[in-house]
Amino acid sequence: MHVATDRRSMISRYTLLWLGLPLIAILNGMIREFVYKDTLGELFAHQLSSFTAVVLISIYVWIIEGRWKFSSSSEALAVGLIWLVQTIMFEFLFGHYVIGHSWEILFAEYNVFEGRFWSIVVFWTAAAPLIVHRVKSG
Repeated sequence: MHVATDRRSMISRYTLLWLGLPLIAILNGMIREFVYKDTLGELFAHQLSSFTAVVLISIYVWIIEGRWKFSSSSEALAVGLIWLVQTIMFEFLFGHYVIGHSWEILFAEYNVFEGRFWSIVVFWTAAAPLIVHRVKSG
């Protein structure tokens, strides 16, 4: 019973810590829109913003791993998969039903053949906990 309680506690903690990721993404997007999009153009600004999102997510996960260490690689992988599901659900549900983007626009952000790199950010969201855990574990 104790292991199950610890597992639920871990899942709850990291599920709540996921809330920092949309905040990072929204802040990053606002900086893109208001600071450099007009200067760099929409596509390059999107690409730069995707890169900065990966950097910011890396820093966030590094801080989390410093405060609440993942107990194992499998736990870090589980957290990454939870964050992946949460991120995709947030992106599509919030993007469509709150912001009002069409499904076509939302799916277009994942088209790397058109220079859209959002899928790299989503992939990194899933991979970062495991990679950071392994780097910090030596």
